[in-house]
Amino acid sequence: MWSLLALIVPAQTVAQPHHQRTDFETDTPMVHDPVMAQENDTYYLFCTGMGIQQMTSKDRKTWTVKATPLMSVIPEWTRDSVPGFTHHVWAPDVIQYRGQWWLAYSCSTFGRNGSAIGLLSTRSLAMGLWDDKGCIVCSREGRDNWNAIDPNFIIDNNDQPWLVWGSFWDGIQLVRLDTTMHIAKGEKPRTIARRYNLSAPEGKKVLAVNPNPPKNPTSDFAGPNAIEAPFIFKHAGYYYLFVSWDYCCQGAKSNYRVAVGRSKTVDGPYLDPDGIDMRDGGGMLFLEGDKKEYEAAGHCAAYHIDNQDIFICHGYSVAQQGASVLIQCPIRWTSDGWPTLER
Repeated sequence: MWSLLALIVPAQTVAQPHHQRTDFETDTPMVHDPVMAQENDTYYLFCTGMGIQQMTSKDRKTWTVKATPLMSVIPEWTRDSVPGFTHHVWAPDVIQYRGQWWLAYSCSTFGRNGSAIGLLSTRSLAMGLWDDKGCIVCSREGRDNWNAIDPNFIIDNNDQPWLVWGSFWDGIQLVRLDTTMHIAKGEKPRTIARRYNLSAPEGKKVLAVNPNPPKNPTSDFAGPNAIEAPFIFKHAGYYYLFVSWDYCCQGAKSNYRVAVGRSKTVDGPYLDPDGIDMRDGGGMLFLEGDKKEYEAAGHCAAYHIDNQDIFICHGYSVAQQGASVLIQCPIRWTSDGWPTLER
């Protein structure tokens, strides 16, 4: 008999290590790479963790942190596809599409681009029984100049699903999906945003051109193109591409921050208010650490929930010595259509 919140998989699986834990409540959840969903009167929060950490809430204030991970077993194909990957699952995304919930997740090892994005589906978040739908996309070291982590689903105005992802290397990637949420036949990833465009023509007016970009302090392999964690949000005829710049995962030493650009079409080009393409390093700085409450903040998501637009991300708390905690803020829109945060 399957237990609640188990993952149903048709192939070989790898069991999670067993730890004696119980659910608990908190109003300051510690999270990394959070995403949110709402089903009936319950909010669900999923984030990086052993088998994907999960939480529920009735009011988005008090959260019940579940002792059981979303993935109580890990599909065997993930270990075959990503050498060194075991149970620490990164940066999920969740969306409802055509009566089904879909969850994408990242399998990787830090600082390398031998990675994979897996796919789960369920009819009901409350049931918590997920089907393994295999791999959406893989990246290979030495073959691909992009990294298959940090997925985000976006459904365009024609009910067409797309997947955006990426971390470092050549930046943020986008590809069209079919209705099974796998890459559509004949489609190939395209770059839609970079932090530094190292191949930009000399003299071109771009923020990205830097003959001596800063050295990556976290990886000898990923290079200096410090952009990742894309999230596309539709508002008032535009698609807004949020990305995280610079470096996460260093506690109080992190300098993560969020930038944004927009496009009339889901496949870009995404421009900042100065008209600079995000492929050339453009982007409007949207959020950064204030050094009072948060040292840094990033890996965001945005939703229209409870008749308002909200922004969530993780922030490295000053009071908690760099611990990564949940941030939630309403989004307000300027007269010319750019997002700002109500803090």
